[in-house]
Amino acid sequence: MRAIKPPLRISEQGFTLLEIMVVVVIIGLLAAAVVPQLMGNVDRAAIQRAKQDVRQIENSLNLYRLDNFRYPSTTEGLQALVTNPGEANAPNWRQVLKSIPKDPWDQPYHYASPGQHGDFDVFTYGADRQEGGEGVNGDIGNWEL
Repeated sequence: MRAIKPPLRISEQGFTLLEIMVVVVIIGLLAAAVVPQLMGNVDRAAIQRAKQDVRQIENSLNLYRLDNFRYPSTTEGLQALVTNPGEANAPNWRQVLKSIPKDPWDQPYHYASPGQHGDFDVFTYGADRQEGGEGVNGDIGNWEL
């Protein structure tokens, strides 16, 4: 006949150190595979947001031109879409943006009128905040869209 073991005491229940280490290693391997994929998505999302912002600003500038028969000067800047630059400069002014957005890297968008690529240029230098670059560090401007 077999002897019956007494039930385990509470202090004897639980996971062994080896079981916990195996779980931690598995979680680490999964994180190593998933995190780089997610980081790429963050960069792509920032680029997409910058492109959408540039399009929105471009559309707002076109509305400004329809009302005032010209684009804001470089000196007036994008602020002319939010606040009236004066009756002499914008006789039919109306607010076309609630506020000037910042790029995904928390920098203001750049504006030049006349631009190097057309009537006006709206652009951001990207994550590195320097002209040129590729990927997330590349310039994003209305001439590319």
